[in-house]
Amino acid sequence: MKTPLEAPPEQVKAETGVKETPKAGSAPIIDTSKMSAGKAAALELAEASRDPLDERGSFASNLFIGKFGFERIFPYPAQSEEDRAKGEAFLVELKNYLRNHVDADEIDRTGEIPQKNIEELFAMGAFGVKIPQQYEGLGLSQVNYGRAAMLLGSWDANLTALVSAHQSIGVPQPLLLFGTEEQKRKYLPRVARREISAFALTEWNAGSDPANMSLRADPTEDGSAFILNGEKLWCTNLIKAGVLVVMAKTPPKIVNGKERKQITAFVVDVDSPGLEITYRCHFMGLRALYNGIVKFTDVRVPRENMIAKEGQGLKVALTTLNTGRLTIPAACVGLSKRLLEICRKWAKERVQWGVPIGQHYAIAGKIAEMAGNVFAMEAITFLTSALVDRKAGDLRIETAMCKMWATETTWRTADEAMQVRGGRGYETAESLAGRGEEPVAVERFLRDCRINMIFEGSSEIMRLFIAREALDPHLKVGGAIFNTQLPMSQRLKAVFTSGKFYAGWYPKQWLPANAGDLDKLHADLRPHLRYAARTSKKLARGLFHAMARFGPKLDREQLLLSRFVGIATELFAISATCSFAQYKIDSGEPADEVLSVASYFCRSAKMRIDHHFAGTLCNADRAGYDLTQELLAGKHEGFRKGIV
Repeated sequence: MKTPLEAPPEQVKAETGVKETPKAGSAPIIDTSKMSAGKAAALELAEASRDPLDERGSFASNLFIGKFGFERIFPYPAQSEEDRAKGEAFLVELKNYLRNHVDADEIDRTGEIPQKNIEELFAMGAFGVKIPQQYEGLGLSQVNYGRAAMLLGSWDANLTALVSAHQSIGVPQPLLLFGTEEQKRKYLPRVARREISAFALTEWNAGSDPANMSLRADPTEDGSAFILNGEKLWCTNLIKAGVLVVMAKTPPKIVNGKERKQITAFVVDVDSPGLEITYRCHFMGLRALYNGIVKFTDVRVPRENMIAKEGQGLKVALTTLNTGRLTIPAACVGLSKRLLEICRKWAKERVQWGVPIGQHYAIAGKIAEMAGNVFAMEAITFLTSALVDRKAGDLRIETAMCKMWATETTWRTADEAMQVRGGRGYETAESLAGRGEEPVAVERFLRDCRINMIFEGSSEIMRLFIAREALDPHLKVGGAIFNTQLPMSQRLKAVFTSGKFYAGWYPKQWLPANAGDLDKLHADLRPHLRYAARTSKKLARGLFHAMARFGPKLDREQLLLSRFVGIATELFAISATCSFAQYKIDSGEPADEVLSVASYFCRSAKMRIDHHFAGTLCNADRAGYDLTQELLAGKHEGFRKGIV
């Protein structure tokens, strides 16, 4: 769970309508002539840090171009018995430890995680799950790490944040991906067994827009070190941390005759002279979140503490987040399962009007929705985690979808769980216990899980990020057409090239869809996948029609794009759910039970997809935008009357 409570730098890419990362020495194909200087600078900085998406290298990315590659995720990439066995002893120990030694309600009341808990979790390796054994970690897989996050998420969100931020985006993950061998030997044993780590990116005026970053890292005269000056806000784990990953602005470089800002990543020891923790932040939930403000005054950082190359800081951050984001949905699976069990038990025991409340349709509908969503959430999260372990291509879209969908779904689940529990859901666990009832902490779960839709990229930013990648193949074909900075000859050539491409591609989106070989899939699941294949083509057509309608201004239609993202995410969830369901049936679970929950989810997802499609054709987006601008301009004074 990430430092900034604001969104990460992907927003810059998505909001600016980037066309394609220019190759060195080539002319840019995005028109920045009508952008403000700040927006153009942000665009160039973010795009310079972005790796172009592989040629439709994943299942989810293909959905946007009408290609349904179910064979990429079926058979379900289940965890091998060997890998499961490697993590089993640790996971059993962690589960027992949480149940017997971690008082989540007391942590919530005091706002502190006992140091004894932290030390004992270090001792069992909970802070070094993916760190290789040669650096004193457990050396476990992404799937096993996800299973650990699921356990933590089902018990205490404060501890989940501490453990997750430490190794998903703190020092371990960036060093595992980009660190030198010397850096790994120096820091990984420390963060695996002794010291908490944190990630410092956000500032007062720089969250989703890193071009505004003010923390400077100026090289010394001899070039052996950098001197850091500035402040960072909302640095999760800071209060307990011994070492930080810090993003700082280094001197700009000249690219194609223009100055380009640079962001560079550093490992910084908290005990460095000039580093000061000035404030601990407090929030609605996560009362024991060790989040704060850190100030740098002439902090000297050796050049060898630079992660990757100078100017690659945002690449480090974005790449780290691609896998780091999977920890939050895994924790959401655990919490949602816990909430479902609370509701199942209560709906069976609580009697109103002569029958258990679970027999009333109003409550039954809520619990069914929870069950279907929990099944799908587990399917997409651990499917993506397994693909990460198998290094199965570029999964940035899948991880973003998991993060966005799981966090929003878990929030709805917590909200509905409170409704099912009624007054007892709103009452604190301490108050329930004080009057002799079971201390079920639905109120705490609700408060704690709200941040997940903001941590590591808000839901809005995830949609814009996914939309940017969805448009990528189309922009590669025709983006140059709209760039007034390019020579007319080059733009005319793009018209010819794109016309030739779409003459072949577009008619195919009207042909019958092929869901692939479904012979090994249960007959009840096949219709859902045929629907997903058909709808992928409809999605591709809709996206193309939107591009034809709005042209280069499509990037401004963020609500419209979010609906296309919503459709693709639901299709991903339907497909993963069917694959997961077949895996469970093949593993010996009762077919009727598996099919009832999987089929319910797919039917429910289709209703949401219909709603998204309807909104692409008829909506109040423009009227809503205009109304907001009126409000911002001070109109509609009546809304400001009658209040304190």
